[in-house]
Amino acid sequence: MDLTTVVGMLISWILVIGGMASGGSLGAYIDIPSLLITIGGTVGAVIVSFPGDKLKAAGGVIKSAFVSKEPNLLGMVQTIVSFAEKARREGLLALESDVSELDNEFMKKSIQLVVDGTDPELVKAILDTEIGVREDRHLSNKAVFDTMAELAPAYGMIGTLIGLIAMLGNLQDVSALGPGMAVALITTMYGSMVANMFAGPISKKLAARSAQQIAAMELMVEGILAIQAGENPRIVEEKLKVFLPPRLRGTLGQKEE
Repeated sequence: MDLTTVVGMLISWILVIGGMASGGSLGAYIDIPSLLITIGGTVGAVIVSFPGDKLKAAGGVIKSAFVSKEPNLLGMVQTIVSFAEKARREGLLALESDVSELDNEFMKKSIQLVVDGTDPELVKAILDTEIGVREDRHLSNKAVFDTMAELAPAYGMIGTLIGLIAMLGNLQDVSALGPGMAVALITTMYGSMVANMFAGPISKKLAARSAQQIAAMELMVEGILAIQAGENPRIVEEKLKVFLPPRLRGTLGQKEE
């Protein structure tokens, strides 16, 4: 469970709803027609904007924003350095026995390509292509929530305009103007809440997750190519250290000791 997503969402919603409650009854902020216009309109427009397979994928992507864990970059560096040491002692073919024990499918594929004697340029081309395809897929999933964040305020404004038109059509009843204006503005509030308290934050979290995964894959490509080139394990380690946050670089040396 990603506590930053959960805690951030809870803080956002609890404080906003708490502020609404402190200003009066929460019932004053609930209006079913406004919800239908804002939520229904936004969902409908998103469905129109994307093919069915992208929409199905977006449902599973929400889960990754709450439960996905960060890649273990430190562990990856240690694993690759140990492979470099073994390959230097016993040759690249000795790594074949380690492939089946790897949990990371991308690293497993990378090592297998090297063990099979694939040309280094071809190895890099294959792995770079896979990174590019995965990055495009992440951007496509993120675009669903970007679109939702973009459209929700617009549908909130549409609902407000509908409410204002209905209110102006009944100006003879002065006592209804205040409540009518309040209801008209609720749809704008709903649109802003959907955009800024759900769709926007989810989109940004997905972007951060994608950046972490792509960085981890680039780390693996750099390390595997260095192993294939027969570079000294110490040089491999120094190359891969640049992918680690400064706080972890010192930890790497300590764990090796």
